[in-house]
Amino acid sequence: MIRKEYIEELDKLKQDVLKMGKLAKEAANNSVKALIEKDSDLAKKILEDNVLIDDLEFDIENRCMKLIALQQPMAVDLRVIGTCIKIITDFDRISDIGGDISEVVMRIGDEPFVKPLIDIPRMGELTQNMLNDCLEAFSNGNIEILEDFSKRDDMVDALCDQIRRELITIMIEKPKTIANASHLTFVALYLERIGDHACNIASRIIYMVSGVKKKLG
Repeated sequence: MIRKEYIEELDKLKQDVLKMGKLAKEAANNSVKALIEKDSDLAKKILEDNVLIDDLEFDIENRCMKLIALQQPMAVDLRVIGTCIKIITDFDRISDIGGDISEVVMRIGDEPFVKPLIDIPRMGELTQNMLNDCLEAFSNGNIEILEDFSKRDDMVDALCDQIRRELITIMIEKPKTIANASHLTFVALYLERIGDHACNIASRIIYMVSGVKKKLG
C-alpha cells in the first residue's frame, strides 16, 4: 500500500468509526424515545438494526489490524488506529444498551408508568450531548469540549441514584408496581452505563489528540 492509499484508508477508517458512533448514538436516543412514546415498532427496529452495527464493528476492527500489520504506523497514526479499536467496543456496547432499553419497552407495552418520566429523559439528553461531543472531538480534534466529562457523568450518576431511590420507595409502598418500577430502574442503570462509555470514549480521544492519558468519570 503506497502512502497515498494508506492516508485514504486511514481517513476512511475514521469516517466509518464516526458512522458507527452516530448509529450507536441514534440507537440509544431512539430507545428512550420509544420508551416515552411506548412505541414498540421503533423498539423492534432498534433491535433489528443492531446487527448492522455489529457487522460494522467487525469490519473496522479487521481493517485496523491490517493497517497495523502492513503499515507499522507510528506516533499519531498509531494512536488514531488504537483509539478506533478501543472506542468501537464502547459504541457497540452503547448500541446494545439501546437494545436493552428497547426490550424494556416491549415488556412494559401499554402499561402505565408508575411515575412520570421526567428524570429518565433528562438522563437521555445528558448522555446524548456527551456522545455528540465525543463524535465532534473525534472528527475535528477539539478535545476542550471533553474536559468537563467527569462533572457531566456525576450529573448522570446523581439522576440515576435519585430515580432508584424514588422507585424503591414506590415499590415498598405499592408492591403491585414492582415489575413496572423494576423496568424503569434498569433503564436508569442502562443510561448511567452510557455515560460511563462516553467517558471511556472521551478519554481515548484525548489521548489520540494529545498523547496524554486522562481518566474521566
